[in-house]
Amino acid sequence: MKLSDVATIKTNYPEADFWIVRRGSLKTVGLPSYEFNPESIGIKVTRTDLVMSRYLYYCLLHLHSSGMWEPLATGSLSLVNIKVSDVRNIALIPR
Repeated sequence: MKLSDVATIKTNYPEADFWIVRRGSLKTVGLPSYEFNPESIGIKVTRTDLVMSRYLYYCLLHLHSSGMWEPLATGSLSLVNIKVSDVRNIALIPR
């Protein structure tokens, strides 16, 4: 099961439950936030029977602190970005 199976994920999404930094440094890209930014990737949980938005926020915070986004980030040395498809394809249940 992927994140896209339980949530709507897109940029410029003010109705989202929280957002992930899409563009920044290697240390900030992928960091979840409760502050709306049109450039960030918004995540709105649609399957509340499977996962709660606050729990998912903390899961993504853990992925960020684990360095998950660093190998996926593309761009120059000082400014990198992640793709919406990278976020959509996060596996919620490892196979």
